[in-house]
Amino acid sequence: MNAYIEKVLEEIRNKNNVEKEFIQAVEEVLATIEPVIDRHPEYENIALLERMTEPERLITFRVPYVNDEGKTIVHRGYRVQFSSLIGPYKGGLRFHKSVNQGIMKFLGFEQIFKNALTGLPIGGGKGGSDFDPKGKSDNEIMRFCQSFMTELQRHIGQDVDVPAGDIGVGEREIGYLFGQYKRIKDAYEGGVLTGKGLSYGGSLARKEATGFGLVYFMREMLKANGNQSLEGKTVTISGSGNVAIYACQKALEFGAKVVAMSDSNGCIYDKNGIDLDLVKQIKEVERGRIREYLRVHSDAEYFEQTSDDVPIWNIKTDIALPCATQNEINLNSAKKLIENGVIAIGEGANMPCLKDATDYFLANNVLVAPAKASNAGGVATSAIEMSQNSMRYYLTFEEVDKMLENIMKNIFNSCKTAAEQYNLGNNYVAGANIASFTKLAKAMQAQGIV
Repeated sequence: MNAYIEKVLEEIRNKNNVEKEFIQAVEEVLATIEPVIDRHPEYENIALLERMTEPERLITFRVPYVNDEGKTIVHRGYRVQFSSLIGPYKGGLRFHKSVNQGIMKFLGFEQIFKNALTGLPIGGGKGGSDFDPKGKSDNEIMRFCQSFMTELQRHIGQDVDVPAGDIGVGEREIGYLFGQYKRIKDAYEGGVLTGKGLSYGGSLARKEATGFGLVYFMREMLKANGNQSLEGKTVTISGSGNVAIYACQKALEFGAKVVAMSDSNGCIYDKNGIDLDLVKQIKEVERGRIREYLRVHSDAEYFEQTSDDVPIWNIKTDIALPCATQNEINLNSAKKLIENGVIAIGEGANMPCLKDATDYFLANNVLVAPAKASNAGGVATSAIEMSQNSMRYYLTFEEVDKMLENIMKNIFNSCKTAAEQYNLGNNYVAGANIASFTKLAKAMQAQGIV
């Protein structure tokens, strides 16, 4: 490995030794950009890698709220403002019990590169809390969101930092957060949050964007490798939130047969093809568990998930779309997928494949659509929402969807061109990292030591 990269990685491991997801994300990027660093020894003199891997600002704060029993509960809130090189900080808020500083830094670091790939003027950030909305009443969630925003509002603004939703933060939570921000600021700043409801500044196609974008990217990747298509392919999709649901919808539109979806408890397998309308009813309306699918389709199968086994990856499939959470595909799952004939992986979640799983896929000629490229449709459409808010103008669903499709085509072409430029074939994992890193490095050099 390049000596400069080795030195930076050693420093990062020492300084962030308990933040394994952040270290993993940095290792994955730096290992793939080695050809660029070899060509630019001057980067070491200006500490470019050290500056790019250190957040510009890390904010931690307490979030007290009163539950329905009248008891005060205290959670921890975060906002990592990682990079404003090419625009205001932009990245989601995650409310989940797994949230900690290392998770926030990993997600914020990934966001820098993802946002750079979109071609839009947005920097990278991330935030959230270890509060879990599951099982909470609407009033409890509202009180928590108001408390969270009471602190967060000090650090954000439509030209400073623009949060959005993520796991545990949907349109309901964004509404409560926006209402509190507006109340405190005594001003309507529509562009300060994205993922808003359509009645107060949200964009059409935002809910669908990450899932649609993932499938648009997959379509381009398959086309570029043997002129393949999604038509007639079997697909398995982990998760059953927005990303998974709308990836399923677009895959079905392109002629694929989706046979499995999941949640954190287990997965359903329907050999006849997933009934997407039923999944939407269970997850979007009833907020239920995926196993309830069997109440209508009793011939479908349900497999319980354990800490050692994610059963959806044991199902025979042509294309696997991990859309649930980070590190959900390990080496054993990768081997099982290849045994079952998988030809392509499309990362809908952030960093869903462990590095050894990704390496195994690439070594076995499985196409990999990397998360920072293939799931960039959500943040791209958030930026389109910001533009509409600034213009005081709404685009139609078809206009937004067409813009999204073109952005995803451009992202794929950027990954493809970068991989070819460095003789990396169809390694789009490296291509995505190189394309985004090159853009960020040029911006950092142009702005001096800041």
